[in-house]
Amino acid sequence: MRNSISRLAASIGLGASLVIGSLAAPTVAHAEGEIRIAEQFGIVYLLLNVVRDQHLIEKHGKAQGIDIKVDWAQLSGGAAINDALLSGSVDIAGAGVGPLLTVWDRTHGRQNVKAVASLGNFPYYLVSSNPKVKTIADLSDKDRIAVPAVGVSVQSRFLQYAAAQQWGDKDYNRLDKYTLAVPHPDATAALLAGGTELNGHFSNPPFQDQVLANKNVHVVLDSYDLLGPNSPTLLFATEKFRQDNPKTYKAFVDALAEAADFAQKDKAAAADTYIRVTKAKIDRNELIKLIDNPRYEFTVTPKNTYKLADFLYRVGAIKNKPASWKDYFFQDEHPLQGS
Repeated sequence: MRNSISRLAASIGLGASLVIGSLAAPTVAHAEGEIRIAEQFGIVYLLLNVVRDQHLIEKHGKAQGIDIKVDWAQLSGGAAINDALLSGSVDIAGAGVGPLLTVWDRTHGRQNVKAVASLGNFPYYLVSSNPKVKTIADLSDKDRIAVPAVGVSVQSRFLQYAAAQQWGDKDYNRLDKYTLAVPHPDATAALLAGGTELNGHFSNPPFQDQVLANKNVHVVLDSYDLLGPNSPTLLFATEKFRQDNPKTYKAFVDALAEAADFAQKDKAAAADTYIRVTKAKIDRNELIKLIDNPRYEFTVTPKNTYKLADFLYRVGAIKNKPASWKDYFFQDEHPLQGS
């Protein structure tokens, strides 16, 4: 099924390579002036598109008197992102709050991976083409739901959070058996075309909006209904990279803040950047309308992440209990004021 979905994605122009750029074999710690960034798919990574397009890391590096070489990679799924970070293949990882909490817990007292910043606040939708599925209580063995990474992606964690609300904490992973690891572009292509066993997708923008163009696809669950407006996707790094490369790290943080200000103030220019960098086949006016949605906010300040952290500790998915969101976020020169 996975291969058929990949072929389908390619045939209608939505397919994407799982890795773009190069992920080198693990290397020893490098000196100041180099940064390797791994992102995934969707509008939620638009701030990184702006950083890349406007060479903002390089700009802020020069302000500190250093030239910075920036390498970009694209992966699918928090598990792959976490593996790349821990292997030393990348320095900055972009993934959901679920994978961040997993790797924060796993490296607590060792590599001490923590979040650098949010990428903004966006609702994520669970969609289905099964007309019998109105709520998650209607899901059955007949349903297959695409997520970036089974069990650990933020979409999987949202589904677990919803399951715990429906059936209690002891059954939080009740729906995991219906999920499959499929990249967003491929899952979108499959649901648009139909004809595969995949009939559900827990996605992010713009993929969730594109697939709703299929009149047989409908929204089953909205992540904002679970947690309120929240920051589903974050950027994170190891403590060692932050300490060993203070100028490079600061240039990245400053670049990201500038990108957030740009994207929030000029949605049309932000849309143009997304299309230019990702080469997405999406109508410009529709994209501008989408990212101008008042439910979207491009900001580095995290919002409503701790509810998920507390839940994951409560059900035993992480062993270390964070006292607050500040436990799994670095606090830099200008401390974040989040939640």
